[in-house]
Amino acid sequence: MNEPSADRGPDLSFGVGLSDLDGGRLRGHVGDDDVLLVRAGEEIFAVSAHCTHYHGPLADGVIDGHTVRCPWHHACFYLRTGEATEAPAIAPLRRWEVVREGDRLFVRPARADERPKRRAAQDEPKRIVIVGGGAAGYAAAEMLRRSGYDGELSILSNEAHAPVDRPNLSKDYLAGSAPEEWIPLQSESFYSENKIRLELRTAVTAIDPNARTVSTASGSFPYDRLLLATGAEPVRLPIRGATQANIHTLRTLEDSQSIIAAVKGAKRAIIIGASFIGLEVAASLRHRGLEVHVVAPEARPMERILGPAMGDFVRALHEEHGVIFHLGETVNAISASRATLSGGAALEADLIIMGVGVRPRLALAEQAGLALDRGVLVNEFLETSAPGIYAAGDIARYPDPRLSAPVRVEHWVVAERQGQAAALNMLGERRRFSAVPFFWSQHYDVPVNYVGHAETWDQVEVEGDIAARDCLLRFRKQGRVLAVASIYRDRESLQAEISMEREPAL
Repeated sequence: MNEPSADRGPDLSFGVGLSDLDGGRLRGHVGDDDVLLVRAGEEIFAVSAHCTHYHGPLADGVIDGHTVRCPWHHACFYLRTGEATEAPAIAPLRRWEVVREGDRLFVRPARADERPKRRAAQDEPKRIVIVGGGAAGYAAAEMLRRSGYDGELSILSNEAHAPVDRPNLSKDYLAGSAPEEWIPLQSESFYSENKIRLELRTAVTAIDPNARTVSTASGSFPYDRLLLATGAEPVRLPIRGATQANIHTLRTLEDSQSIIAAVKGAKRAIIIGASFIGLEVAASLRHRGLEVHVVAPEARPMERILGPAMGDFVRALHEEHGVIFHLGETVNAISASRATLSGGAALEADLIIMGVGVRPRLALAEQAGLALDRGVLVNEFLETSAPGIYAAGDIARYPDPRLSAPVRVEHWVVAERQGQAAALNMLGERRRFSAVPFFWSQHYDVPVNYVGHAETWDQVEVEGDIAARDCLLRFRKQGRVLAVASIYRDRESLQAEISMEREPAL
């Protein structure tokens, strides 16, 4: 008898009925491995039950054709091969063989997949250089090697560490609930094993599009294709006294470590800015027991992105956890342990964090003579105005097919997906970048997912109950849905993403 084991579903090696695939899916196990059985059309697949990114439960996701999408952070996997086709997941799912006997299905061990050897195109680049060791740069390098590219590949990064999971720096890692070994995107051996030359603490000083060289203090790197993925840097407001040692921004692993070190012995922190990163830092510091004050000029936190109702909810959520807001205020001056507000009040603080946004790093692109417009202008293939030079991530202003206008989006998942698309295009695939933007933000135990891109809207449609933490908000302009924000509506969020992907371009 095939009895279900506690919380793990049936042992699929003993067989299940075809009718057991409720809704086309069934979570079970084979030995110690959690396995998801999926019907896609007339085919049935068995794959890992959990996303390879943050272990999200794929049974709660969406099956779309021959893909399965993770409910947490919208990674996408191809069921036939297990390949992670859309970031933030990079590693593939494991696969098992499915044997059908009448109306019974049995899951058997599958042979290891062997990726077919890719034939290099005649004009394939011999040397690719990536400037930037963030999300886009890392994802591009990984995709190049995953796709079988075996030419010279270099990443030039001005950071001290190999590419890290940047979203975690303001969330669990800063809160003290994620160990440092979770932070690197890959092990140290990944780069050497894949013959990726990773140059850390390396500042690029110039790019010569005619000679096709990248210059650094230590030498010159010739390239056939170049990816600019220089990212963004935190904005520092010109506040009197803001150069003191207890003033922090958060972008790098070192920044997060510096804040963690400053927390030891501290009792009170001031966050300047009610942005996503500012409020994630506020939640993390409350988790560490600090008294936290948030100073921001707006009337509601994050109203510009999430609208007034969600802004009120976010404020109430943080106040419920003890955060003290000073909205409609700015910081006029900072002394050794005090911030003076525009309304005249003075707040004592042991450390101050500026979370007021970032600006794209455009100096190299400007020096190289690339076309700029509040970002590096790229076409639908992410190629800049200079042949052979591509741009991805926070610096790239690209044509969004749903808005019929160029946009620049500062989201981790967008950067990774652009890096992947740029990698394939550098190899000659000519793949249009049309992914729907997605980001997530975590506030205590409440996740906020956001799909699409709405800089302005004329209507916010609320489905469910925001206060009950069960809602989906649609941001419309002239009746058209531009973006969707949700709390604990994971499957609906994925369905909104799929719907936007299939909308005809304007």
